[in-house]
Amino acid sequence: MKAQSRYVTLLDREVHYMEWGAPDAPALIMWHGLARTGRDFDDLAEALCDRWRILVPDTIGRGLSQWSPAPETEYCYDFYAKLATAFLDHHGLKTVDWVGTSMGGAIAIRSGAGPLKGRIRRLVLNDMGPKISDAAVARIRSYAGTPPRFDTVSELEAYFRTIYKPYGWLSDAQWRRMTETSTRRLPDGGVTTHYDPNMVMQFTHHDNDNAQWPQFLALDCDILCLRGEASDLLLAGDAAEMAARHPRCEVVTISGCGHAPALNTPDQIGLVANFLGAATAR
Repeated sequence: MKAQSRYVTLLDREVHYMEWGAPDAPALIMWHGLARTGRDFDDLAEALCDRWRILVPDTIGRGLSQWSPAPETEYCYDFYAKLATAFLDHHGLKTVDWVGTSMGGAIAIRSGAGPLKGRIRRLVLNDMGPKISDAAVARIRSYAGTPPRFDTVSELEAYFRTIYKPYGWLSDAQWRRMTETSTRRLPDGGVTTHYDPNMVMQFTHHDNDNAQWPQFLALDCDILCLRGEASDLLLAGDAAEMAARHPRCEVVTISGCGHAPALNTPDQIGLVANFLGAATAR
């Protein structure tokens, strides 16, 4: 089923999103990671759109969405939760399922314990939890805050293949799509990554944003946590604690990848589909 590219103004910010599936099907939100775009979910959305209406936004400051004119206050989970609430309200969605990779999962945790409490039925946390490692934050900040400049798109693709190697296996076509949907042409003719570098103000102005144990324990939905086997962000002990402390959380380890599984292979797509499908049947 062909996806539709759409725009909506929420909280005075223009947000781009992709929409898949029939408008009367159950709603499924897919929300991307910190330095990524909604197009990362193309393969998963295509596989699931025969059963769900899938809405995949670009967070402000990423992809084709507007950059924030107030980055100090808007690049943080509280604002993203307000944005997510406005997104659901705009579409008239009382309840949704949610697949969130990294930051997209953290937004679900903040939202599901706050303004969207009771409206998220089932949640897939893709390599994200209520605590993340300091080493991973330092690694992400090392590249996200200072986007590189290249002369060619091919050089940018080589860069992506290096920094996103922990995603696991991607086909050549998938690497190319990631690159072409993550490229921004510079005034001097070069290319760089798509996002607003100020997004890292989340770490400098909201340094406790990722401490979310109270919010996680307040979630009232079924949770599937997919942890990359070699993840340096969601450590094995923290993932185990999630399953031990939340009675509705299951943790599954994905081999052959780190942070974060790309959700692009039959096995990974099957885990998501089975969780959502089995939960729907109950």
